[in-house]
Amino acid sequence: MAVHPITGPVLVAMLDNPKKVVAAVCHGPAGLLDGTWALKDRQLTGFSNEEETQAGFAGNAPWLLEDRLRISGARYIAKAPWTPHAIADGNLITGQQNYSAGVTADAVLKQLAATV
Repeated sequence: MAVHPITGPVLVAMLDNPKKVVAAVCHGPAGLLDGTWALKDRQLTGFSNEEETQAGFAGNAPWLLEDRLRISGARYIAKAPWTPHAIADGNLITGQQNYSAGVTADAVLKQLAATV
């Protein structure tokens, strides 16, 4: 649901509340693209351009997530393709792709424990 008129703003509003955790893996960070610059200067990750190309998706996509996140002002950070990778920036936790689900979940649990 990239750039959804309701979902994006709700998730972005949650980012303003340190007691809430917003987490997304793979293409999930696209849901945070709400047309504002809410991701400006936030460190995050998601499916990389290289992974899009290797998976055969890049040629069919109207835009690539990594590019879109960078354009939004996010500080996008990727590891080598298909490497488990998660980034926590405050209450925003993102994982690079499906192999990152476990490390992303661990980061969410760590963040939740810190907010109790």
